[in-house]
Amino acid sequence: MDSRGFDSTGREFSSATEMWAQEIGATASASASASEVPPGAAAAAAASSNGDAGEEAGGEGKREEWYSKGIAYWQGVEASTEGVLGGYGCVNDADVKGSAAFLRPILAERFGAAKRHLVALDCGSGIGRVTKNFLIKHFNEVDLVEPVAHFLEAARENLSSCMDVGHDTHKAANFYCIPLQDFTPEEGRYDVIWIQWCIGQLTDDDFISFFNRAKVGLKPDGFFVLKENIAKNGFVLDKEDNSVTRSDAYFRELFNKCGLYIHTIKNQKELPEELFAVRMYALVTSQPKVTKNGKRGRPKNSPRVIRA
Repeated sequence: MDSRGFDSTGREFSSATEMWAQEIGATASASASASEVPPGAAAAAAASSNGDAGEEAGGEGKREEWYSKGIAYWQGVEASTEGVLGGYGCVNDADVKGSAAFLRPILAERFGAAKRHLVALDCGSGIGRVTKNFLIKHFNEVDLVEPVAHFLEAARENLSSCMDVGHDTHKAANFYCIPLQDFTPEEGRYDVIWIQWCIGQLTDDDFISFFNRAKVGLKPDGFFVLKENIAKNGFVLDKEDNSVTRSDAYFRELFNKCGLYIHTIKNQKELPEELFAVRMYALVTSQPKVTKNGKRGRPKNSPRVIRA
């Protein structure tokens, strides 16, 4: 990743590679096997290996520090809508409205009109704001994954009326207190994996690793939705909460490395001008089919959109 960027203190980076080397350290490459070491180079190889081991240990320490600082920041934030939205609780209604308008036609296209028991995963769920105000209205079950314990406890309380109800009703099913970089979803459980305002906490390699693991959690025709702040160019590193706001080009390069394809993309509207732009990406694991007229084909029996 070679896009230029800067951090919240004003420091400039020539590339994301430089920034990540600073933040989490260099990653040691695999050592050559003994059969690959040229004659007479054993001592040099051993010295290099010891050096790489030291760098790797140091890198892992910096990586752990990266994540622990992020968690520590959010542990000090009040478990409320105002808290999780960084003092901008006023954007909640516009956010929910925009998400619903984005999701509804994709659900209809992907799954058609047939009755289906829909299950979603809310990643970085916080206090359950997205689940309560939006996801649970569209899905029979929603699982929540969140690494900050007092946020997840607040989510349990906020969703207490939506738990332990009937099979076909809309309910909050499971609560996982675990960070995304360590989370692996249950195989084939989810129709939609919703990831909002949390992926910036992950390093690039953990971003890729997470999506590769999470693919296994999707049902046939299932998809991801990533809703995130967008930098105008390159990236912006927030030193306070240890997160990275990536540009559209940055995200697209990561999607490519994850083997994901953009199905639909839309900008969130009605946000305060001083905030980052917010974009929604629907991501699928196979390349959308394109018809002769250049448009993506619709699945059979999927309802058409009736325009007023």
